[in-house]
Amino acid sequence: MSQFYTPKRTRNIYDPSSKEPFKLSRSKIELFIACPKCFYIDRRLGTGRPPGFPFNLNSAVDTLLKKEFDILRKNRKAHPLMTKYGVNAVPAKNDKLDVWRENFKGVQFLHEPTNLIITGAIDDLWENPNGEYIVVDYKSTSKNEEIVALNHTWQDSYKRQMEIYQWLLRKNGYKVSDTGYFVYCNGRKDLAKFDGKLEFDITLIAHEGNDNWIEPAIKEIHTCLNSNDIPEKSMDCDYCAYRDAVEGVL
Repeated sequence: MSQFYTPKRTRNIYDPSSKEPFKLSRSKIELFIACPKCFYIDRRLGTGRPPGFPFNLNSAVDTLLKKEFDILRKNRKAHPLMTKYGVNAVPAKNDKLDVWRENFKGVQFLHEPTNLIITGAIDDLWENPNGEYIVVDYKSTSKNEEIVALNHTWQDSYKRQMEIYQWLLRKNGYKVSDTGYFVYCNGRKDLAKFDGKLEFDITLIAHEGNDNWIEPAIKEIHTCLNSNDIPEKSMDCDYCAYRDAVEGVL
């Protein structure tokens, strides 16, 4: 590491000598899995990847879905989507739900062996007759096909996302079902005209979560953060490939 390096960001940078717990979001765990080098440059050196464009339409769908399920949550009634797919559950009530949904807060747990506070903001929780919470995540896109499964490699990150939420809730003492659900909204492009509105086909996709990978990943991340050596890049990291290409022509 160059002694002349000056961090581009001064907040949320990991300091190995600090005794204060360090917050690590679900998305940063995913960044580590995607590319340890990009993760290190971000959390240790203070320069993150260039931000992507905001998905405002996706956010609008999320907000409206939350409102829709919250209406039913008040009276503990099942949503028609649950009935259609045979899910015996109702939207869960919990006084902390609004905080758990909030970005930069979410569900939190201090992992004492590493002194890392793991965080993740959930979309929704349902509850089954056994008193178990069911983690629910909203997804939206627009494809010319019915979305009935998460069968692409790039969707593995969605599965890990849900498993982290399940793990966080368990660590906070809640009973959590292994089965979670993705409410997948697919914007239709086969209609005759726009007419000032988007219409969606909505499917419910079940996922059997397995959080056994999370503890080892947190420990690997902790080791990475405490090292003074920048880790190797991921071979399929487009950001590192671009950086290497630029360095080669400057």
